[in-house]
Amino acid sequence: MSAPPPGCPAHGIGPGGLRRLYGPDAEDLGAVYEELRDRYGTVAPALLHDDVPIWVVLGHGENMHMVRTPSQFCRDTRQWSALQDGTIKPDHPLMPHIAWQPICCHAEGDEHLRLRGAVTGAMSTIDHRGIRRYANRATQLLVNKFCEDGRADLVSQFAEHLPMAVMCEILGMPEEYGERIVQAARDMLKGTETAIASNAYIMDALTRLTVRRRAEPKEDFTSHLINHPARLTDEEISQHLRVVLIAAYETTANLLANVLRVVLTDPRFRAQLNGGQMTVPEAVEQSLWDEPPFSTILPYIAKQDTELGGQRIRTGDALLFGIAPGNVDPRVRPDLKANMQGNRSHLAFGGGPHECPGQDIGRAIADVGVDALLTRLPDVQLACAEEELSWRSFILNRHLVDLPVKFEPKPQQDTQQPSLNPMPLQRSANWQVGTVRTESAAPQPTTPEPVPDASVAASQPVDRSSLLRRFLRWWRGE
Repeated sequence: MSAPPPGCPAHGIGPGGLRRLYGPDAEDLGAVYEELRDRYGTVAPALLHDDVPIWVVLGHGENMHMVRTPSQFCRDTRQWSALQDGTIKPDHPLMPHIAWQPICCHAEGDEHLRLRGAVTGAMSTIDHRGIRRYANRATQLLVNKFCEDGRADLVSQFAEHLPMAVMCEILGMPEEYGERIVQAARDMLKGTETAIASNAYIMDALTRLTVRRRAEPKEDFTSHLINHPARLTDEEISQHLRVVLIAAYETTANLLANVLRVVLTDPRFRAQLNGGQMTVPEAVEQSLWDEPPFSTILPYIAKQDTELGGQRIRTGDALLFGIAPGNVDPRVRPDLKANMQGNRSHLAFGGGPHECPGQDIGRAIADVGVDALLTRLPDVQLACAEEELSWRSFILNRHLVDLPVKFEPKPQQDTQQPSLNPMPLQRSANWQVGTVRTESAAPQPTTPEPVPDASVAASQPVDRSSLLRRFLRWWRGE
């Protein structure tokens, strides 16, 4: 069988000799980005689906300049020349991510300030301690479903469920949480044939919620968004609820899966976690560098002729916000194996006017979820070879398909008893990955013995001295 002719999508090279970001030769986009970096530097020309031209921003500094310079670059896709001249057809595979919508993500100027102000204002009312308590309880409920089996898939049974349970609670629609809304969210993000129907299902739930909260406001995100002085319309409310729900869900589901994979497979973290030198929040930040929940954001548009990374960018050109390639820019990370502990300058949550406003919520869900799961299942370990793990790649993200684990079966726990300690959870001192270690004796306390948090207590009989040692380690920040 002869090879396909040049210009065929089966080839990685398209018109003008430009590299395609789709097709069989682009399954490993990380390798494609490095190929482009070697050839062009920090900003490279490439082709989206249907051979639509786009600039890929690969440099960390160039990405930050783009997102932080609204006078030169915007998110209003109506200014994209490829949309204006018909190069991008209405049935383009990326149209759901390209089409302009009247939401803060695409707005500019005063309209952006109005819409974004309403979203951030509503978010400022969120009780973060309450979110941590609820994330802990939701984790216990999820772990109860598989703890007696001794085996689980931490993607489909945990990482894909916990963020949706918490977000439904934040938005004020806990009754909507369930398998159906989780599957609908996953389906619409995959761009399948049923994605439109899945989106309609989610929008129907959010529209009904908007109507209910207009009539009967409560102390939830939706009510505060409705009552914000910006006076958003019902359509604006439901559309922004969709943005918040889906963005937070996808980001946190990927983050949870990635952090758990790292904890279970990476010897750097396994040794440090077992030695008590790295906390779960620090592991979360390292994951945000190495495997950001979104690989790219599509697109930014040049508002004027300008230069970026030595390339001449023309008015109306589109640029891909390169989160993953920017995070591995050799100018900021000459050694990719180096520990990025304490460094939050990654691109995972964007920057500038469109920086993710809910990043602390995502961090909290991941921190609490991973810590509580490992406390319940301290002997959890990967149930397959690391090489057998598979990923679903898309230009916008790389999603872990499954994460099979095994552990000694554990009894279910009572999740109805309220947490006695509302403080943010810290890593327990007595869990480990795959191996059992003996705790060393702790110094005698100088403070009264605390009441243990019943919602995260181990399933074995209570060991008061162990609880006390855990509290002292937490107090010292160990």
